[in-house]
Amino acid sequence: MGSKEFIEKCKEEVRKYTEEHLDKSDIMPNFEVFVVWYSKTLQNHKALLSTTLFDGMYYELTYNGDKKELYFDAYKKFENKCIKIEE
Repeated sequence: MGSKEFIEKCKEEVRKYTEEHLDKSDIMPNFEVFVVWYSKTLQNHKALLSTTLFDGMYYELTYNGDKKELYFDAYKKFENKCIKIEE
């Protein structure tokens, strides 16, 4: 699998997961899926993705080129804070 195919597959899987987990009583919002970070090593790929929804979710997808398997992890961001480092 090439980089372009991997990224497109990741976006597709994140969109599908997000749509399946939205509140069914709400109107389907319009949102974008985007790549935050991506790396390829040998036949393996890894990417962190998110959406333009205000839900604090991000997604880690890893492709194992040896086994032809895609692993999907969904995370919720609970906190973002700045810690000053004194030198």
